Amino acid sequence: MIARYMFGAITARTGDEMSGPALLVAGLALTGSPVVASWLLAGLTASAAIGGPLLGVLLDRAAHPGRMLAGCLLGYTAGLLVVLLGLGHVPDAALVAVAVLAGLLGPALTGGWTAQLPLLVPAGRLERASALDAISYNAAGLTGPAAVAGVAAAWGGRSAMVVSLALLVAAVPIAYRLPARARRGALPVNDDAVNDNAVNDGAAHDGDGKGIRRELAAGFTAIARNAPLRRATVTSMVSYAGVPMFVVGAPLLGALLAGAVAYGALLLAVTAGAALAANAALTRRRGTSPSPDTILAAATLLLGVALALAAVAPQLAPARPGPFTAGFGVAVLAAVLAGVAEGPQLTALLAVRHREAPPEQRSQIFTTGASLKITSFAAGSTVAGPLAGHDLGAAFLAGTALQVAAVTAYALLSRGPRRPRP
Repeated sequence: MIARYMFGAITARTGDEMSGPALLVAGLALTGSPVVASWLLAGLTASAAIGGPLLGVLLDRAAHPGRMLAGCLLGYTAGLLVVLLGLGHVPDAALVAVAVLAGLLGPALTGGWTAQLPLLVPAGRLERASALDAISYNAAGLTGPAAVAGVAAAWGGRSAMVVSLALLVAAVPIAYRLPARARRGALPVNDDAVNDNAVNDGAAHDGDGKGIRRELAAGFTAIARNAPLRRATVTSMVSYAGVPMFVVGAPLLGALLAGAVAYGALLLAVTAGAALAANAALTRRRGTSPSPDTILAAATLLLGVALALAAVAPQLAPARPGPFTAGFGVAVLAAVLAGVAEGPQLTALLAVRHREAPPEQRSQIFTTGASLKITSFAAGSTVAGPLAGHDLGAAFLAGTALQVAAVTAYALLSRGPRRPRP
């Protein structure tokens, strides 16, 4: 069962990782406007902040969450297909609106899928399964953008989008066959206000807007009141706001040090490959590894070191750029360290959520967490572009500062007593 889950997760997430770059490439190819292409990509990602929490509530209510995930995959695919077919034929504003609607379902491919792991494996194997699940993120992050580049170069921008859609559809049967819940469990009862109003039969709430609002509030409350969840969520959000500094700066760094933007793409591939290798090593050492909380803090600190090293690389720009210069060697080392940090950081974050999330709120906590991270990344991206264009080293130092802020937040939030789970 876990092998089938992993195949479906990698397939869906690779299609998801392809969808953004492929939409950007297709938008440029079919409209010739980088503005329209960027608006489409922004619309697809920005709406996840709204869709994630609501999707989590509905998944937690569902007796067959896998069937709902399959529907989300189909809806996401259909939205992207409408955008693809409409490019150059339908008003741009209408296509951006469709992209926004499709983006509401995006968290199903990340947190929504991961939240179903406890239905597949016993509690004793959940930590290892969570590490394997994190590998699927890394594998998709490595394969997706590379596949877009290869397919677009061989068959054009539209073809990359078609491949992305095909991968998303291929994951639908696997999602549909994920296990059902043992029973329709009670709704969250973590505070008195929810206790007074909630009805234990989830089916009775399916059309109750007030009930959904209460559950949304209860999900955020669960994160805020559980010290390890709160600490992990805040740390990951602050840290992830700094990641775009490297993602946006890498192509510019490749052009500066090695003479071509393509070398910047190579740096990102190195980072994804290092993350995949680090998580594979971590999976084999689950019995002797530190706690997920410790790994989360240490990985965030290492990510700050990697970004600080990347900030040094522009100072070593050679008179004749090339891939075998000292400056580019430093950039490669920074990319490796960034990957070694990012892989275990994600694994640790997922492990903390699995350990701390109440079963009746698991999907909501995962999708809400994914939405918050996406929002942080989007916020960081808005600053990363102008800052990297003005001063590349300063952009990397800004990313370093955010990692230091994340570790500081982790330390400050570690002082309070851990609130026991109900």
